Amino acid sequence: MSKPRNERAWLLVLPVVVLVAFSALIPVMTVVNYSLQDTFGNNEFFWNGVGWFRELLDPSTDLGGRFLDALWRTLLFSALCLLIEIPLGIGVALTLPRRGWGVAASLVVLALPLLIPWNVVGTIWQVFGRRDIGLLGAALNGMGLSYNYAQNPLDAWFTVVLMDVWHWTSLVVLLCYAGLRAIPDAYYQAARVDGANGWAVFRAIQLPKLQRVLTIAILLRFMDSFMIYTEPFVVTGGGPGNATTFLSIDLVKIALGQFDLGKAAAMSIVYNLIILTVCWVFFATTTRDQNDAVTDAGGKGP
Repeated sequence: MSKPRNERAWLLVLPVVVLVAFSALIPVMTVVNYSLQDTFGNNEFFWNGVGWFRELLDPSTDLGGRFLDALWRTLLFSALCLLIEIPLGIGVALTLPRRGWGVAASLVVLALPLLIPWNVVGTIWQVFGRRDIGLLGAALNGMGLSYNYAQNPLDAWFTVVLMDVWHWTSLVVLLCYAGLRAIPDAYYQAARVDGANGWAVFRAIQLPKLQRVLTIAILLRFMDSFMIYTEPFVVTGGGPGNATTFLSIDLVKIALGQFDLGKAAAMSIVYNLIILTVCWVFFATTTRDQNDAVTDAGGKGP
């Protein structure tokens, strides 16, 4: 006879549920309410239905064209960051020491960029890239390169991508290093017996064992880079022109600069749905591939 279940433990979760309701659900409901209305100030709202969503998803409208341009810029920025930071993070993690005093020293140095606030990171790179007093700007111009992130869109993109790589590659390194340390020594011993070289060990042992860690790293970096705001806003302000006006920056301009709360609320909802959809698709795909690999490995007989 089974024992009766004690449901009183759910009371311990109740404070968390209440906290989440006030910190997440109520603001989301407020944004949804704004997205269905229009306002002309004085706290007066008028019902607009799904009008803002129609305009937002129509490329022929000013709002729709503006949204799509900012969306492509944000996707390109996220893609560049992932293409650079993931391989670089794996490479740096492979070169870190595995024992001795160098382990602690390396991890402390790598963690330093992660401890710097986002607005401070933007200020550092704003000064770092200046042509007159910035080390990066003065060095590039001293080499004969006409570098000016405030006027040249390519230079602005180079600066914000390099800034993100400097700031967040350490996170990928730390995750990959933890994954590498979790690999049992028996795998490396078997590889040495088989005479496998370093590339064979990486391809057959280390990279497959890092799949779950890399899934987490890619998801975290995609969400962070896709929602980036403070650093590029401090460095370039979205310029020159609209070259670095990502979705987050454009959203703030519409909400606070133009005070179009309805348009901004509709854009923020679509913005959030894009992030959730991409993360769910990526996670579902990688999880399915890993489950298929486990099933295939389990089904092989001697």
